[in-house]
Amino acid sequence: MRTPLITRKGFRQLQQELDHLWRVDRPETTKKVTWAASLGDRSENADYQYNKKRLREIDRRIRYLSKSIENLKVVDYSPEQDGYVFFGAWVEIENEQGKTLRIQIVGYDEIFTRKDCISIDSPMARALLKKQVDDEAEVRTEAGHFVWLIKSIEYEK
Repeated sequence: MRTPLITRKGFRQLQQELDHLWRVDRPETTKKVTWAASLGDRSENADYQYNKKRLREIDRRIRYLSKSIENLKVVDYSPEQDGYVFFGAWVEIENEQGKTLRIQIVGYDEIFTRKDCISIDSPMARALLKKQVDDEAEVRTEAGHFVWLIKSIEYEK
């Protein structure tokens, strides 16, 4: 089960996506379906079939976003977090081979649109939580055991 947390920025993005789907995408697609249906035989009408499928996808996404937004808890920055890794932190880490990553710990719904984020439920995030700069985080996954050194911790204020 995933943790129902989200950053303020991520919450705004989900709201904007939902608003865009309702006010722009769905009305446009509905018009296209209506126009294509008026042409006659729907079984051989590619425009009708495609836009009907697109409308189902839009409705599915609207239902998902509506439910998600209702259940999510927005987590804002708090000064008590400074110096430690918690939800919303930007963490720069380095492995034993010298590879450096800069990642943000965010909610599940935020990880799909960005490459520099990890879910709060991931093994990496769980290993980093409550650590400080210069602490080592041991990450155990199916791929193996990895050790990462925390180089810096920042928060968007």
